Amino acid sequence: MKSPRRRAREFALQGLYQWQLAGNDAPAIEAHLSGVAGFEKMDRPLFDLLLKGAIAGAAELQALIEPQIDRPYAELSPVERAILLLATFELKRHVEAPYKVVINEAIE
Repeated sequence: MKSPRRRAREFALQGLYQWQLAGNDAPAIEAHLSGVAGFEKMDRPLFDLLLKGAIAGAAELQALIEPQIDRPYAELSPVERAILLLATFELKRHVEAPYKVVINEAIE
């Protein structure tokens, strides 16, 4: 069974994917995702923090990610970018989260 925090990370990942492909803003993404099964079982404050924070800080996060990867950022798939943005945001701005959990969930 998935924890509410894990669900929040998964939904935030889906939201970041939507943001990249469709250019939707956070409220539109939340409205769309709210109809998906399991949305009501997640940690809503964590979801809001991750989605809005990663979108707002995307340029800064990209600058942190680029020196660490083996190819241009633009060559990453939207899923890879979303995972890296989400994990980098959480490691950088949500230090209360155990880093081992953040890394493990990003890998999974």
